[in-house]
Amino acid sequence: MDHAVDEARVAAVTRPIRLVGAVLPLCFLALFFCYPLGAILRLSFADGPERLLSALADGYYLQVLGFTLWQATLSTVLTLSVGLPGAYLFARYDFPGKNLLRALAGVPFVMPTVVVAVAFGALLGPQGLVSQALQVVAGPGFTLPRLTGGLGVVLLAHVFYNYTVVLRLVGGFWANLDPRFAQAATMLGAPRWRTALTVTLPLLLPAVGAAALLVFIFTFTSFGVMVILGGPRLSTLEVEIYRQTAQLLRLDVAATLALVQAACTLLLSLVYTGLTAQAAVPLELQPRAATVRRPRGWRARLFVSANILVLALLLGAPLLALALRSVLTPFSEGTYFTLAAYAALSENRTNAAFFVPPTIAIANSLRIAGATTGLALLVGVPTAYMLAHTPTADRRHLSAGRRWATVKWQWAAVLDALFMLPLGTSAATLGLGYLVALSTPELAGLRTSPWLLPLLHTLVALPFVIRALLPTLRARSPSQREVAALLGAAPVVVWLRIELPLIAPALATGAIFAFTVSLGEFGATLLLARPDAPTLPVMIFRFLGQPGALNYGQALALATILMLITTTSFLLLERVRPPGGAF
Repeated sequence: MDHAVDEARVAAVTRPIRLVGAVLPLCFLALFFCYPLGAILRLSFADGPERLLSALADGYYLQVLGFTLWQATLSTVLTLSVGLPGAYLFARYDFPGKNLLRALAGVPFVMPTVVVAVAFGALLGPQGLVSQALQVVAGPGFTLPRLTGGLGVVLLAHVFYNYTVVLRLVGGFWANLDPRFAQAATMLGAPRWRTALTVTLPLLLPAVGAAALLVFIFTFTSFGVMVILGGPRLSTLEVEIYRQTAQLLRLDVAATLALVQAACTLLLSLVYTGLTAQAAVPLELQPRAATVRRPRGWRARLFVSANILVLALLLGAPLLALALRSVLTPFSEGTYFTLAAYAALSENRTNAAFFVPPTIAIANSLRIAGATTGLALLVGVPTAYMLAHTPTADRRHLSAGRRWATVKWQWAAVLDALFMLPLGTSAATLGLGYLVALSTPELAGLRTSPWLLPLLHTLVALPFVIRALLPTLRARSPSQREVAALLGAAPVVVWLRIELPLIAPALATGAIFAFTVSLGEFGATLLLARPDAPTLPVMIFRFLGQPGALNYGQALALATILMLITTTSFLLLERVRPPGGAF
């Protein structure tokens, strides 16, 4: 009897959290994700399937789809070519500054795409540092091949942005892979290349495939890099959705293209899920301390040095060029240090009604990011609790033949995938969905609501909050909470005094991710932001589209500020991130 009473008390403590965790997240996802996407679906099939079929048969849109697939394939191949040696470097070698270099290599993961695009323009553009330096050396008449506005610089930016994906997914798996497999093959007389192809590569293939699919998805839906660096000739599905929506006002065509893109992304996501499941197969992994070694011999030292140089050039050069170019005048004008672009950030030089000083955009971004962080935690914490209380990680229930546990485990897997959907949905599709959904007279008032962008950004940030919290919640012991509940402590007291200190590092990690993701969101915000209330990425894009050296300088200055904020946030995240976390 006493045991039954104790269980009832514990259940009474956890019931409010479970109830909120079941209702709030599902309602949020239904209202702010499923409903806008449903609006796109309704618009695409308003006249039946004819519009979709005509778009699929149109030569121009087929060309756009083909180029989207082509550039994503090239970006993926190049990223793997650069990232796999880097993954081997961090997995198998120990060298001074390794931990700091690994942390810095993760900065591009949270870097806004608009900052990456501007940074590569500052490095390789017509007024970039490389072009100006070569003109000083070779003479003012010397011209570089035009890199910006072409596919080359887009591919470089994609490699920069996705290098850390390969480093984390493949390098993390490789670091724990037992090196004795390859050593045994070598002792049996197999050359290194054959050992790599027949032993190491098959073991790494699921992790490499998962990284490749993730890079392909990111580059398939790339918007900021394409629209800024690609120029008008290079149009992908994402850019075409934006052009049909914002410039041509053809929402029906944009909705059809968004549906095609969503179908492709969903298919790729399903393949990615299967590959990650294969990568999770146990292989008698070893601790990282047992698999790393100091580089010995000139070949090993050359390999380590070359990879560190590539990493420094690829990740450091664009960001350093961005910061330098924002405070230097063009070389042709007599280079000197100037803060004119930063000083002009507080001015409304046009005196137009819909133009605000750039400092207002900074304040808007910080305000929206703060609201997004609060909303993402409000929805993400109960969602993580809901997923953590299911027997997803405990398959013993399934092997024991408990049918109810099997149903709960399957339901948890479905919910887990459902809350990851916003991460795989393109920004332009989300923005278009909101435009279509809010075009009805009943909801038109929400179009100007100050909460529209925070709600949209919360959708994108929510998966990061859930992923940050889930490992900690699933690993915690329930004994302390149960003792406190049996002693009569109220649910709020139990959570504040026992639960909160345990999950605080994971909670801080999710909050920093939400804040950083909101600061850099560009594609959907560009479609939805009011002209008099722009965010930092939108203001940068505006300045890039206006002629004049000062406008370009202000774009560089704002991009530098955004870069410094996101870099500081990520380095802080590395300090508070709990061991064994998802990121």
